[in-house]
Amino acid sequence: MDVIEFFELSAGKWFSQRTVHNLQSGELQAGKSDLKIEMVTASDAAVVKLCHQHSINPTSTNLKGVRISWDGIPDRNQAKQIGSTILAIVPNPDNPSEGQVLQEKGNSRYVMGGDDVLTLITESDTVCAEERLWYLMPNLRLRTSVVKQANGTEQASFCSEIRMGVSPKS
Repeated sequence: MDVIEFFELSAGKWFSQRTVHNLQSGELQAGKSDLKIEMVTASDAAVVKLCHQHSINPTSTNLKGVRISWDGIPDRNQAKQIGSTILAIVPNPDNPSEGQVLQEKGNSRYVMGGDDVLTLITESDTVCAEERLWYLMPNLRLRTSVVKQANGTEQASFCSEIRMGVSPKS
C-alpha cells in the first residue's frame, strides 16, 4: 500500500478512543472523539493555499489533500473540542514511500513501511513527535505516538479508531 492508498482507506467517519500517559508524572488521560476524514483534490482552495504557504506548486507533484474534522472530549475533565484541519500529502518523486505532510502550522515527514504502517515524524524547536498508524482490518485502525517537548515532558498514547459504517472500498 502506498501513502495515498493509506489515506484513501481512511476516508469516512470514525469513532476514536485515546489514552495518553505522561511518562514523568504517570498521569493518565482518556478521551474519545468522532472523526471525519475526507480526501480532497490538489485543486481544492485550502490545499492550494497550504501548498503556497510551504512554497510547493500543487500542480507540479502527485499530491493529495486530506480534510480531518473532529468533535470530542480529550479527557473527562476537559471541555469538548471541535475543529478541523487540512493536510497536503506530498510524496517524494524519487522514493514515494517517503515524503512530506504539509499542515497550516508546520509540517511533518512520513515513511510508509513495507508492512503498511505509516509513520509520521514532526520535529521543531519545541516538540519532537513520532506517530505510527496501521490497520488491523479496513474498519479498525490503531495509532501510537510518543511526544517529547523541549521542557522535558514526554507523553505516549494509544488510540483505537473504529469506522462508523462501511469502508468506502468495500
